[in-house]
Amino acid sequence: MIEDLLNLASQILLNFKLEQNTQDLENQLAQLSHTQLEAALRFDAQKKTFWINIYNAYYQILRQNGYNKPEIYRKRLFKIAGYSYSLDDVEHGILRKYRYKYSLGFFPNLFSKSRIKKLAVDTIDYRIHFALNCGAVSCPPIAFYDVDHLDSQLDLATQSFLESETIYNHDNKIVKVTALFKWFYGDFGSSQGIREIYKSQLNIDLKDYKLKYRDYSWEDDLRNFV
Repeated sequence: MIEDLLNLASQILLNFKLEQNTQDLENQLAQLSHTQLEAALRFDAQKKTFWINIYNAYYQILRQNGYNKPEIYRKRLFKIAGYSYSLDDVEHGILRKYRYKYSLGFFPNLFSKSRIKKLAVDTIDYRIHFALNCGAVSCPPIAFYDVDHLDSQLDLATQSFLESETIYNHDNKIVKVTALFKWFYGDFGSSQGIREIYKSQLNIDLKDYKLKYRDYSWEDDLRNFV
C-alpha cells in the first residue's frame, strides 16, 4: 500500500510535467480512506516524500486552474482521502508539525485539526524549505522525491539552493542569505542554526559573519523542474 501511495504522489507530479491529464490520479487520491492514509504514512521519511510531491504537484495544478495568491495557499482546494486540504495544511500543518504560519516557527497552531496532527511529521526537517516550490523565481526548483533516496535528495536540494542564493562579502564579513531563513527562523535553529547549516551542508564557516536577508522575488517562475 505504501509503495502505491508514494507512486501515486510522484505520478501526479510527473503527469503534470508531461502535460498529461491528472484528473484520474486526483480522483484516486480523493477516494482513499483516511485510515489507509494514516496506516501507510507511518514514518517521517514516508510522510515527507508523499507530502512534498503532493504540495509541488497541486501548486502547479491549482495555478493552471486559475487560482492565485493568497487563496491558493489558504483555501482547501484539493481532496485527499475524503478530506479537503490547502497548501498551508500540507506545509505548515503536516510538514512543519502544525506550526503557526506567522510565528517564525516558534509556536504551534492551537487550532490545528486532529487529523492534521495525526498526519504530521514527528520532527521538523528544515530541508523541506528547499524542496517546496511556490511558483516564484526565488523558490527552489521542483524535484521528484523518492523515499529510498530522500535524505541524499534533500541534502542535494539544500546545497544547490544555498549555493545559488547566497552572496558573500568576505572583506566586510557579511553574508546575504535567502529570506526563507528569516520567515522560518525557528525551524532553522535561529542564527546559530543557520550558521551550522552552512557548516554541515557546504563546509563554510560563517562564525564571524553578519547575516543579512535577501529580498524574495515573487515573480512567476512556473514549471521550474530540475
